[in-house]
Amino acid sequence: MQKIRLNILGLSVSQTQSGAYALVLSEENGDRRIPIIIGPVEAQAIAIQLEGLKPPRPLTHDLIKNIARAFNIVLLEVVIHKLEEGIFYSELLCEMNGQEVRIDSRTSDAVALALRFRCPIYTTEEILAKAGIVLEGEEGKPSEAGKAAKKPGSSESNPFSRYTLQELEEMLNDAVQNEDYEKASVLRDEIDNRKKN
Repeated sequence: MQKIRLNILGLSVSQTQSGAYALVLSEENGDRRIPIIIGPVEAQAIAIQLEGLKPPRPLTHDLIKNIARAFNIVLLEVVIHKLEEGIFYSELLCEMNGQEVRIDSRTSDAVALALRFRCPIYTTEEILAKAGIVLEGEEGKPSEAGKAAKKPGSSESNPFSRYTLQELEEMLNDAVQNEDYEKASVLRDEIDNRKKN
């Protein structure tokens, strides 16, 4: 089985399922994308890591990573190996005491762990052929993918435009303390945008 490496392009609200999110993965050396529908809890776990936010207490995937480290278990790679009836199946390839162990996992959890362990995510040509899509007019720039149409700091309905940078940073700290990571992510984007300008 030839493995094809995937990169995480981003998350967006699912257009097909209410309350769900679409995790978009792309092949590293190609134009195909794989949208995977995931739940809000898993989306939050992925978003926190993508945004570089540090929760005050370890969340579930952070706890799993801490347990793995305590017992010298290393996550080597994640492989999305099967697609059946619209459901993606993944495996975690772990190493402990020189032995490799494969563990079945939901794809959303596997991706959340891959981010924390900084390990590669792979799939097969068969899955990319079945589920891969190419967006028309896409430039193929990962840094542009997954961004919302409204950019942080734009005057169009920006609820944070009236706050100072210091107030925004205090609000960000409060949001992280209250584990409101969705708000924290928006605040962080606004702060980053202001610091660039």
